[in-house]
Amino acid sequence: MTLSAVRRTPLYAAHLALGAKMVPFSGWEMPLQYPDGILREHEANRKGCSVFDCSHMGEFLIEGEAAASGLENIVTQPLADQPVGTCRYGLALNADGGTIDDLIVYRLAPKKWLVVVNAGNIDKDAAHFRTHLAPGTAFTDVSHATAKIDVQGPLSRDVMVSLVPGVRDLAYYTFGTFSLLGEEVIISRTGYTGELGYEIYYPWDRAPKIWNALCADDRVRPTGLGVRDVLRMEVCYPLYGHELSEDITPLEAGLKRFVDVNKGFIGREALLRRDKDGSRRLIHFISVNRRAPRQGHFLYDAGGILIGDVVSGTFSPALGIGVGMGFIKKEFTGAVKNIIFGDEKIRVEAQAASRPFYKMGTLRN
Repeated sequence: MTLSAVRRTPLYAAHLALGAKMVPFSGWEMPLQYPDGILREHEANRKGCSVFDCSHMGEFLIEGEAAASGLENIVTQPLADQPVGTCRYGLALNADGGTIDDLIVYRLAPKKWLVVVNAGNIDKDAAHFRTHLAPGTAFTDVSHATAKIDVQGPLSRDVMVSLVPGVRDLAYYTFGTFSLLGEEVIISRTGYTGELGYEIYYPWDRAPKIWNALCADDRVRPTGLGVRDVLRMEVCYPLYGHELSEDITPLEAGLKRFVDVNKGFIGREALLRRDKDGSRRLIHFISVNRRAPRQGHFLYDAGGILIGDVVSGTFSPALGIGVGMGFIKKEFTGAVKNIIFGDEKIRVEAQAASRPFYKMGTLRN
């Protein structure tokens, strides 16, 4: 995709004014990092408060009962029993059990839903929903009318309460409608960093107002997609196109707890069949030194036998070592403790590890 074809969020000018390095990402021109660098941005998130422009994400509004609308059949998590005012993470699968997308469902009212999807999948997801929702179900793609700003980090509650006192009472994975700088907006207690945090859904053309108000707070540091990727890997969150894809099932990716196989959903039978006959599983591993694994590296056992490949990897500033995730052949799952990652040029020793790598997050504080 050429840069001229890439979309821009309503905060594009604000990013340039802050000196951000802009790069194409999922069809959008987004800030990779700001002048102080990724390490400072990482520190702000783990110890203070960071703010991300996530306006590239997609949002759908759906009206109808969970089952009658067909929404229940699209998402792997049960929705009929989801309380109003709560969020629920789940996945939409294709007929072969592969992952079309991972998403979050907000229950706005008994018969009204907001579904948040990944930026690169907006058009594909919209087509999938329109195809499988029941005839007559109201479906509106509000992605390009909705800006999304994430406020994350141990100090995020203090920062948000200074603007919206009512968010103090939000529990993890709940949301509410609040007045913020003269606008009625949805704010949820969710995020993608492993820290205490909030996500703000703000009118598209008025997003600079809240961004500037947040950045004017000395406790807040603007942060880019570069550190966001590092943060999500430290806590082992999946990223579509890496740990998930149309060829990868959520069970292969270790997301069993977000799949209720006792309910019906598109791809269920194929998912169970592939799980029974499957040949790979996602593992998590840490390097013995600072050398970081990269997507495309291979995984070997201690004897040098090829057992899989790396799908995500980075240097973890929080741990001071390289961390990674990769798929290995099913027969090696649980049996391999010592791992080697690399390619024809380098080989680095690593060890299988439990998730998350970083265990000191304030997510549920």
